[in-house]
Amino acid sequence: MNKNDFPILNEVVYNKPLVYLDNAATTQKPHQVIDAISYAYSHFNANIHRGTHYLSQVATQEYEKVRTLTASFFNAKSTKEIIFTKGTTNSINILAHCYGNTFINEGDEIIIGGQEHHSNIVPWQMLCDRKKAYLKVIPLLEDLSLDITAFQSLITPKTKLVAIAHVSNVLGIINPIKQIIDISHQHNIPVCIDGAQSAAHMPIDLQYLDCDFFVCSAHKMYGPTGVGVLYGKEEWLNRMQPLEGGGEMIEHVHWDKTTYNTLPYKFEAGTPNYIDTYAFGKAIEYIKHIGFENIHSHEKKLVEYAESLLNEINGVHIYAKQIKQKAGVISFNVYNKDHLIHPFDLGTLLDKQGIAVRTGHHCAEPLIDYLNIPGTIRISFALYNTKEDIDLFIQALKNAIGLLI
Repeated sequence: MNKNDFPILNEVVYNKPLVYLDNAATTQKPHQVIDAISYAYSHFNANIHRGTHYLSQVATQEYEKVRTLTASFFNAKSTKEIIFTKGTTNSINILAHCYGNTFINEGDEIIIGGQEHHSNIVPWQMLCDRKKAYLKVIPLLEDLSLDITAFQSLITPKTKLVAIAHVSNVLGIINPIKQIIDISHQHNIPVCIDGAQSAAHMPIDLQYLDCDFFVCSAHKMYGPTGVGVLYGKEEWLNRMQPLEGGGEMIEHVHWDKTTYNTLPYKFEAGTPNYIDTYAFGKAIEYIKHIGFENIHSHEKKLVEYAESLLNEINGVHIYAKQIKQKAGVISFNVYNKDHLIHPFDLGTLLDKQGIAVRTGHHCAEPLIDYLNIPGTIRISFALYNTKEDIDLFIQALKNAIGLLI
């Protein structure tokens, strides 16, 4: 795992070497991805599908190669089940409209988890408002994991969908999604998995998981912004109407009627982001080259090392510390006796020392409200982070605390 593959990591911030620990927000890009964007614009930039000229045919082939690569990477049954979107948020919104308009009726219920990102809350709230349906939330246990017993009690004949984050973007908890999927399927309820925080960090086998929908973002997988994935089982996608109309998603258009294209194209209206999708393919290849076994082992060691050093600092409180199944995310606060040092103040002082962390509610305000705090400091790791990064972070944190107490 070569840090030199990532040009931005050589940047200097406030005369300090950059230590980037905000990977749950977005990952940095290897030169293979950055160069791919320039290469595509320089060698085969042309609108894809249906073009008879050479450039269009090459661009189309490269775009569809990435769809095939993505289906293989996630072990989807067919490329028909892979829809390219703008990102995880866009994918969930498409699903909320297309699935919701077809299958959700007045009085129906949707269940989500108590750790969710706003992107897996607000679209379902909007759907429930539109359809006069109800949103139910799985409560948390004392250790902040999902209460699976309570989840089972929430299920009724009116439950029409379960939508759960694979990994909490705040706490790093890896949720028992296979168990949740199996329980839901016993009641014939489809499940959507938000894989934004898992897709770059652990292998995803969609056929093994047997989830009905899965969403993720390229930019959290060392790829470019503006590209996402919406996976859906073919039998569900075929029954759903598209959200957007226009070019590519049609079969035939007449004044009185339009028929839609086959999967996956009926959900990809207009000119897709084919250049960045091509670069996303290079990101997937990069992850495959490193290997998930190496990535998981490396990030696990970083979490253990960081937590061990944080535990030595007086006043540090790590959230969900006792959870064993965690990804490379640590959320914590610092207390001076009984007084909380505001995470924004610490984050600002860390930034001045070249340390990039995230502070606030992390787009998970209901969870932060549940914890009865204004926010947390979050550090999150990627394959290019090192123990030296953590050492610099810990020293900078001690410096910041010293200035605030």
